[in-house]
Amino acid sequence: MVQLVRIFDALPDDFPILRAAATAEGFCHIERLAADWVSGLVRFDGEGEVLFAAYVGGALAGIGGMTIEPADASASRMRRFYVRPGFRAQGVARALAGALMQEAAHARRGMTVNAASTSTGFWLALGFVADARLGWTHRLPAVG
Repeated sequence: MVQLVRIFDALPDDFPILRAAATAEGFCHIERLAADWVSGLVRFDGEGEVLFAAYVGGALAGIGGMTIEPADASASRMRRFYVRPGFRAQGVARALAGALMQEAAHARRGMTVNAASTSTGFWLALGFVADARLGWTHRLPAVG
């Protein structure tokens, strides 16, 4: 079962494990999350922002956040979304994305994501449409 925890004051204690996994796969966005957090540049604590950690069996399985889309203030931007390899295909990504999508829907905002080419099918299955412009690859229209 996936447990989501909203992150407020500090990145999870076991964040270095997740960070190392992302780096080993050649992803730099989790390293950027760490740098932005330490510098205070992005802490997911502004209006319309949120960061969730996903746990499975007490282990940090993934992370994902949302900010206001810089290129379109009427939309939210899915950011720093990552699930460790050993936890994929267990519903972790779907739980994280679902929680973030629910936050955006509650605010009646659309959502964008800059998806890795290997994850395109996942985002399409969630209702996102291919829309490569202004720094994103997919967009989910606002509901309501």
